[in-house]
Amino acid sequence: MRDVEQLRELIEAHLAELALSPELGGLEEAVRYPLQAGGKRIRPVLCLAAAEAAGGSAARALPAAAAVELVHAFSLVHDDLPALDDDDERRGRASAHVAFGEAAALLAGDALLAEAFRLALAYDTPAVARELAAATVTMIGGQYLDVTGDDADLARVHRLKTGALLAASVGCGLAAAGMPEPEQHPWRAFAAELGLLFQVVDDILDGDGYAARLGVEAARALAAEAAAAAARRLEEVPADTTVLREIVDGLAVRTA
Repeated sequence: MRDVEQLRELIEAHLAELALSPELGGLEEAVRYPLQAGGKRIRPVLCLAAAEAAGGSAARALPAAAAVELVHAFSLVHDDLPALDDDDERRGRASAHVAFGEAAALLAGDALLAEAFRLALAYDTPAVARELAAATVTMIGGQYLDVTGDDADLARVHRLKTGALLAASVGCGLAAAGMPEPEQHPWRAFAAELGLLFQVVDDILDGDGYAARLGVEAARALAAEAAAAAARRLEEVPADTTVLREIVDGLAVRTA
């Protein structure tokens, strides 16, 4: 079983070599641009780790992991657009709409989403694509709540906007590994706790969300509770979850 860094290297190599539809033509550079921005690749690594822990192979789960990352990239490209968050910079460099223009960025985001489902549908089961579709729609619903200021229920907004794709990362890994749905409950309970942990830590780093509403110290306490809950959920999973626990521990101490 590979560790987190080995899984990250695996997905980085796969994304670098990923064949895109030739019909994209000159748009391909804009489509690849957000995939080349680096990052910790938490979602695809989580997908690969879940697949291996469930008895599958990382190689078979690579298309699912890449699909998850492409959906994440699509969401970031669109989130940065002037009509939404209007961010000119992403991960230390120009956002896609600044680098290529708004029209190209919008189309690049669309293409990333379509390419994600092309990858998800490469399996002999619809489970991966179904998981990804449900998470994408949920994420979009959460983003709508965010941009319209309907955030009185902050936990709900984050569960939709951020938690859904993190949970789907686990679900896609299980689907790629061929795990029957009735056996997935403890894994999904873990994924739900992980989504909360990720969001709270993210808010602490950004100084918004839970940190702004509860205060930094209370948010840190909530993050610690979520990390402990995720670890407890992993104890209920009937598999070697060493790498998944490594992911939990890494998120709990994340500083960037």
